[in-house]
Amino acid sequence: MMNPVVHFEMPYRDGQRAARFYTAAFGWQTQMLGPQMGDYLLVTTAVSDVKPGAPAGAINGGLFPFKPDWPAQHPALVIGVEDIHAAMARVEQAGGKVLGEPMEIPGIGPYVAFIDTEGNRNSMLQPLMA
Repeated sequence: MMNPVVHFEMPYRDGQRAARFYTAAFGWQTQMLGPQMGDYLLVTTAVSDVKPGAPAGAINGGLFPFKPDWPAQHPALVIGVEDIHAAMARVEQAGGKVLGEPMEIPGIGPYVAFIDTEGNRNSMLQPLMA
């Protein structure tokens, strides 16, 4: 079974500037979620995988505020998994390092970041069943 990329993330230093850039440069829709959601800037890059010309598996993403004292703030992928604890074990077995315990994103599902064998920070999400 393959686990698809379901989201991407990258840091911002100025959320309004980042929103203006991605809207102007690529036509993405943006929504600032506010302090209760960590000032996360949600971005919609495709409204449907079935519209003509959209690549199969088109994904959306978001930007988070850059924090000088936090590690590994670089663009990252979020990989959808069926069982986050099993996936965490696979990451460790494959030589990666899981960063802490999963946090529950309300209405979305459990999420945890990891470092791969090349030093890239990515994360995984077990989406809640619809």
